[in-house]
Amino acid sequence: MKQLHSQAIFIDKGMVVEFISAHRVWLTSAVILLFLLVFNPPQGAASAWFTIKSIITTAPFLLLSIGLAAYAGASDADNLIARAFVGSPVSMIVFAAVLGGLSPFCSCGVIPLIAALLSMGVPLAAVMAFWLASPVIDPSMFILTAGFLGFEFAIAKTITAVALGLFGGFATLVLTKRGVFSDPLRAGVGIGGCGSASAVTPDQVAWKFWKERSRREKFVSTAVTATLFLLKWLTLAFLLESLMLAYVPSEKIAAVLGGTGVGPIITASLVGVPAYLNGYAALPLVSGLIEQGMAPGAGMAFLVAGGITSLPAAIAVFALVKRPVFALYIVFALSGSVASGLIFEALVV
Repeated sequence: MKQLHSQAIFIDKGMVVEFISAHRVWLTSAVILLFLLVFNPPQGAASAWFTIKSIITTAPFLLLSIGLAAYAGASDADNLIARAFVGSPVSMIVFAAVLGGLSPFCSCGVIPLIAALLSMGVPLAAVMAFWLASPVIDPSMFILTAGFLGFEFAIAKTITAVALGLFGGFATLVLTKRGVFSDPLRAGVGIGGCGSASAVTPDQVAWKFWKERSRREKFVSTAVTATLFLLKWLTLAFLLESLMLAYVPSEKIAAVLGGTGVGPIITASLVGVPAYLNGYAALPLVSGLIEQGMAPGAGMAFLVAGGITSLPAAIAVFALVKRPVFALYIVFALSGSVASGLIFEALVV
């Protein structure tokens, strides 16, 4: 009897550990929110509302990307999409970098698309090029940047986006040719792989997938899995973002980024990588700092670093790919932002 009881306790403990492991992201968000509601109710309510509002704001991008990914998977059209990136690695990287610089995706909105591309077997080098270039600039951001900081700044930022995509893409290509990053996705996230079979051996596409029960079920399961995966990580990301905005106000960031010379450019990149100010919110801050004497190169570095590695995007990237790929992503963001700041500063002086 005692032995059976001890076995039951062991099973229960095992089930608890398994539950915590499977739902650790949701549990982390719940613990943070509960802590806030107990010890700082106003901030807890504000953070909860901020998280909900941010998810609602991001929802159109998420729903569109998830819907396209689910449709592509159910109809087997994902093979055709992956094949569009098959060919010369150089042309793929150039295409991805230019497309990223012109696409209307923010750093958060691009995550579902990246997940889908990697799952379809698109080579990591091309995906990295698109991934780095996309959040730096888009058509509406270009117009706002020109309004706040001038047309010259907006043009330079666009060139920076494409150049950073090219740099990251070709650097990743060199590494993958040496056998690094052969399987970039975390376990359980898509099928992963660089140039996987999905891009080489396409099945017949069933555009009207809803006529087959198995394909309808695949559409639903793919959509549900992608939604839950993104929702849990973005919930945590937006919750942490609300705390950063509450306890690390823009005035403190402004105080750190003031000044001229090479030092502020490096500092702006280091601050921009972990700090969250989306591109639209950062523009008036950077404009005001430049008017107060901050180097334009530091402003460029901060905008580039912050755009690529905003907190929601960084957490989503961390959840999506293996740690070496995530580390490479951060290195590209940091080095690229410093280089862009130094080059822009040299050109405008």
